Amino acid sequence: MGSLPVTEETATFSVENVGGIDETTVEVSPGVTVLRGRNATNRTSFLQAVMAAHGSEWASVKGDADRGRVELALDGETYERTLTRTQDGVVGSGAGLLADATMADLFAFLLEDNEARRAVERGDDLRDLIMRPIDVTAIRREISEAEERKQEIDDELDRIASLKRDLPGLERQRADLREEVTAVRADLERVEERIDERDLDLETTRENRDELETALDELQATRSELARVRDEIQSEQESIAALRNERGRLAAELAGLPDAPDDRLEAIEADVERLRERKRELSEYTTRLQNVIGFNEELLAGEHSQITDAITAKPESVGDITDQLYRGSKTTCWTCGSHVKAERIESTIERMREHRQETIDDIDDIESDLDDLLEQRRDIRDTLSRTRDLRETIDDVDGEIDRRQSTVTDLRQRRDNLSDRVAALEQRVSQLRTEGFDEVLELHTEANELELELDSLESELDEVTDEITEMEAEIRRDDELVAEREAVVDDLVDLRSRIDRLEAEATEQFNEKMAEVLALLEYDNVERIWLERTDTPTEGVDDADGDAGSTFDLHVVRSTEGGTVYEDTVDHLSESEREVTGLVFALAGYLVHDVYEDVPFMLLDSLEAIDAERIAALVEYFADFPAFLVVALLPEDAEALPERYDRVDEI
Repeated sequence: MGSLPVTEETATFSVENVGGIDETTVEVSPGVTVLRGRNATNRTSFLQAVMAAHGSEWASVKGDADRGRVELALDGETYERTLTRTQDGVVGSGAGLLADATMADLFAFLLEDNEARRAVERGDDLRDLIMRPIDVTAIRREISEAEERKQEIDDELDRIASLKRDLPGLERQRADLREEVTAVRADLERVEERIDERDLDLETTRENRDELETALDELQATRSELARVRDEIQSEQESIAALRNERGRLAAELAGLPDAPDDRLEAIEADVERLRERKRELSEYTTRLQNVIGFNEELLAGEHSQITDAITAKPESVGDITDQLYRGSKTTCWTCGSHVKAERIESTIERMREHRQETIDDIDDIESDLDDLLEQRRDIRDTLSRTRDLRETIDDVDGEIDRRQSTVTDLRQRRDNLSDRVAALEQRVSQLRTEGFDEVLELHTEANELELELDSLESELDEVTDEITEMEAEIRRDDELVAEREAVVDDLVDLRSRIDRLEAEATEQFNEKMAEVLALLEYDNVERIWLERTDTPTEGVDDADGDAGSTFDLHVVRSTEGGTVYEDTVDHLSESEREVTGLVFALAGYLVHDVYEDVPFMLLDSLEAIDAERIAALVEYFADFPAFLVVALLPEDAEALPERYDRVDEI
């Protein structure tokens, strides 16, 4: 796994009123760009502008402005975003480079307060952070859908297996029917030949003979029509029986559906809207809180010196200038003008960070509740939709039953009329015939019966042939279904192991990159820093759903001067070692989630805890992954980097 450079062209940023920047235009070439300068030289502000151009919300508006703007020109495209100060904080608008900057904020924009970078120092849940971009609920839903499809295929395969068992019997039945058809057709031909041989002019006039022949023809036609009507009655009755069975099945399914009242759906809709509104309020609140934290951190870092000068010159006007000034000193309180120890401000900032994290946790809880409500809403909507469909289908079936019953009534009346007509014709033939006609009548009767039998056999043969054809078509689907089932099983295996693979890949990436970085930076007695992934199944969590419980434990192995190796704790890491570990952890997330495929920029800031030579080695190592690596450094640290890197001294 490595980087995929997305461009060879220079990126141009036009920035107005972002952070401490009034207005500037900066060109950034592919590769490493060093923002070189002292504190309060707008390096961090420019990095915020880069983040904003990508679509991130972690940017502030200049203290004396209500609105900021960032424009990025890259690869022939232009992206423009506006940052507007509101009562609820800074709100971004416009299309950034990314539709969703969440993963970039976590794993590519590695400023001082980057959550992945600080995770090691704060003792955060590393597994939760690295897996945060994964939608476990969606994976569970895909697993459920795949299992349902697998069951459907299994049912189809079982049905086809049954067809295979029934097919030989049907083929034997077809062969028998063909033999019967051949035999009856031969008998009918013999009877017709005998009828042709008989001389109908026996002791009767030509008029009587013609009348008798007409009566016989009509009798034969009427009997054929009567047989056809009887077949239609039987067919309609079978259809009605099948429809009634289908109605019973539909009614049973309808009765088995859970209750899904509309008022419950309305209540869930209201809860969803309420939680979304609460999430929006908390998100905006965390943005405002982050702006306050960032502002105070910059004060402690020595930025915003004009606030200190203004307070010292005119302490009575602090309230007037607060909205106009942006930077302050480490030991002067910008809200009241009093001089306090930096430790007190740092303590307050730390409490604010903790409060911000608590608010983020509340947002996560709200998102979890939202997922549950949306799942309930989806189930209720599905139930209501299925209920409507079933009722409409039942109404259609009832209508079809009524129509066919009406048809049966009409056919029965037709049958009765034909029966009466046959009886009348038989009586008429009996009156007209003489002894010579008895044999002819018997032959006609026999021929008529044979024709009916032949029609019935041929109809049954056609039905059996059609059934065999349908069976063979279904059986031919066997290989296709088996292949589809194998694909579904492969998908299930992939879905159920996706989270496990990602966790394993995350620990592997961290351990591999951490080993390379430690070898590169040559810390005196640090032998190894590595992540151990441990499965810790949680009660109520189904491992088959792709959400097995696991933890990431960070281990530190040191060695003494005598060569003795022992395990230490993360708390004993130096500030430099912790910073490096946090950066490598963020890099692992960057690689596991393929962030480089969509995010061309990686940003590094606040590396002062690491010595200059190690910074140079670290920058060279990180430069292999993104298309653009932008690093903010103090002048003395920047001197250690190779001259081939671009440098920006004024922003």
